[in-house]
Amino acid sequence: MAIATTHIAPKDAQASGITALLETAKARFARYRMYRRTVAELSALSNRELADLGLHRSMIRRLAMQAAQEHAAQ
Repeated sequence: MAIATTHIAPKDAQASGITALLETAKARFARYRMYRRTVAELSALSNRELADLGLHRSMIRRLAMQAAQEHAAQ
């Protein structure tokens, strides 16, 4: 008795799906790094320095998120 086995190679759609997933993950990680770097830099400033820039400490996270999104859009 003979047994036939069929192997199906991955289709291009599956390969491009994995590529798209990796690109999305890469972009999200880059945006996260930008966010964390911006938060760190602004948090390192004194209240006086932030006031000179017209900022308050409570604005840091929102500004960092905006900066990361704008950078990703470019």
